[in-house]
Amino acid sequence: MKDRYNRTIDYMRISITDRCNLRCTYCMPQDISLTSMENILTYEEIIRICTNAAELGITRFKVTGGEPLVRKGCVTLIRELKRIPGVEQVTMTTNGVLLGRYLEELIQAGIDGINISLDTLDAGRYEKITGKNVLPDVMENIEQAVASGVRVKLNTVLQSGVNEDEWESIALLAGKKQLDVRFIEMMPIGFGKNCRGISGRELLERMKTRWPDIEEAADIHGNGPAVYYHVPGWKGSIGLINAIHGKFCASCNRIRLTSRGKLKPCLCFGDTVDLMPILRSRPATEKSDSFGDIESEDMIRRAIAEAIAEKPAQHCFEQKDHITEESQMVSIGG
Repeated sequence: MKDRYNRTIDYMRISITDRCNLRCTYCMPQDISLTSMENILTYEEIIRICTNAAELGITRFKVTGGEPLVRKGCVTLIRELKRIPGVEQVTMTTNGVLLGRYLEELIQAGIDGINISLDTLDAGRYEKITGKNVLPDVMENIEQAVASGVRVKLNTVLQSGVNEDEWESIALLAGKKQLDVRFIEMMPIGFGKNCRGISGRELLERMKTRWPDIEEAADIHGNGPAVYYHVPGWKGSIGLINAIHGKFCASCNRIRLTSRGKLKPCLCFGDTVDLMPILRSRPATEKSDSFGDIESEDMIRRAIAEAIAEKPAQHCFEQKDHITEESQMVSIGG
């Protein structure tokens, strides 16, 4: 489906929970007010939304949180998403803590790729950033995921004075393993507003100095805005997601669904289209192969189309006083 700027919107990020088993400093550093279970989308409601979204041309879905694997039944949801007619790809973003427990089930469910957050290779620093001493578990789960053959990407957020000195050692994981390492600029959303990130532009200059033969990759690595680079002889690649210093809004292809049933046209702004009133006032028909009456499903499709139509031309992350999104990142799904 096209938005009003003629961009093709074919990718939806789905936050299935605002709960997490870590407390990362730039996302959820302390316990915050969480949504009660009765006020978040059921899996049946998510499937209903995604089925209608697929009819509009959204064919790729990313399951996020919070941490998606803390919600019971996450694997079943992924299996059901894969069964929706027209769906081409279902992937997940996870902190990796529980990945080993569910990896085989995820593969059997048909997961197409797994993104794992990893901001440091130092156990003490990991505990300081995330609040938990579980880095060995995460590293073991990364190894298992790579060995399984599923496509693995590591997501790293560098912070000045925190972990920026580790950019090279983390990048080198792409040289040793069949995976991609992606450096993501700090999003000035929620707690992230108070953190000082490292620009992708600066990081690229460091990489060119360290590896003079690094070159931009010609092949496509995913659905998002990362620009990938490859060092000859490496098994994987390095991706840069430069939301602040390398605006990619002109090619944005995504929309976001929060766990509360709100469609977000853009991460930067607080504007949403609320699907919950439609879903709860016109629930799916019980014991039926269809979700509900034709009118209610049409209402869902019109709401999705409305959210896509409302996508702004670009974000304003470089002008913090113009950002209208006030929620924490953990409640949005990134």
